[in-house]
Amino acid sequence: MLKDIFIRAIFCKKKIKVSFYSKEDRDTIVKLCAPMDYGASRRAKDKSDRFHMWDYESDIEQHILSLKPEQISGIEMLEGTFEPSEFVTWQTQWIVPRDWGQYS
Repeated sequence: MLKDIFIRAIFCKKKIKVSFYSKEDRDTIVKLCAPMDYGASRRAKDKSDRFHMWDYESDIEQHILSLKPEQISGIEMLEGTFEPSEFVTWQTQWIVPRDWGQYS
C-alpha cells in the first residue's frame, strides 16, 4: 500500500521516487522526493488526506508537493537517505509522529 511505504520512508528518512499524474503536464511524471507528512492539507480548501513531500526536482521556488492518493500511481523507497535539515525551516506540527530529533 502506498501510504505504508510512504510512512515507512518518513521513519527511515529514505528518499522516494513518486509517480503521479500531473494535470499541468497532462502526463504521468516521476519525481525524486523526501516524504514529509501524510494527512489533511492545512492550506487547501479541500481538507482530504494528502501525501506531502519535498520535491528535490522542482522548477519553482516552492518545493513542497502535496498530492491526493488518487493522483499517485507509485511510490518506491530508495536507498538514499535525507536529512530534515535540508528543507525544514519552520516550527513543525507533523501529523505523523516521528523521531527526527529537533525537527520532530
